[in-house]
Amino acid sequence: MTRAMRRIERLFANAGFAVAEGPEVEDAYHNFEALNIPEHHPARAMHDTFYFDAELLLRTHTSPVQIRVMEEQAPPLKIIAPGRVYRCDSDLTHTPMFHQVEGLLVDEQVSFADLKGVLYDFLRNFFERDLELRFRPSYFPFTEPSAEVDIQCVICGGSGCRVCKQTGWLEVLGCGMVYPEVFRHVGIDPDRYLGYAFGMGVERLAMLRYGIDDIRLNFENDLRYLRQFS
Repeated sequence: MTRAMRRIERLFANAGFAVAEGPEVEDAYHNFEALNIPEHHPARAMHDTFYFDAELLLRTHTSPVQIRVMEEQAPPLKIIAPGRVYRCDSDLTHTPMFHQVEGLLVDEQVSFADLKGVLYDFLRNFFERDLELRFRPSYFPFTEPSAEVDIQCVICGGSGCRVCKQTGWLEVLGCGMVYPEVFRHVGIDPDRYLGYAFGMGVERLAMLRYGIDDIRLNFENDLRYLRQFS
């Protein structure tokens, strides 16, 4: 994970993004409300989120870092927020603690085309190959329009295999244009500023790049496994 995280940070640094950090123990406002996730939203359920009490929790994404940066700094902004996040989930491809990198750009002249260009360059450089991408319409409370990004399967080259479930495509991240209500929460004028945001799971990208079948191997301290990446 360290190797993959450093690679991601380096590639975005080359594109002009600064690294921002924030607390892993968050309040409900920064983790949910400020991101346009209301109290009744299913993402706030006990079976998805680790709560200490009604208002304090382990962050479920690194999006609160974006909120805190926008509260403290005036646009233009161009940041990524890497770090650990926590959700109630554990299987071959999920762990209760995992790593995310989220990105945010806020300025007066920003378009979805800018977002597509940044992600296209990042994914091609991360996997070191000329990948085909597709953007599928999706829904996230904090972006509109929103999309999920698929890449042509890096295992089979798009012909269909077990990893891509015979589709030829792999989902790797979500993205979209920042929802105006999110700007209002942090005192940024949505009539003047636009922004885009994106988020990706580092484990997912590492599994695809390094051919890892079981995500839990990363946390078992097996030297035979770890020496492959030394």
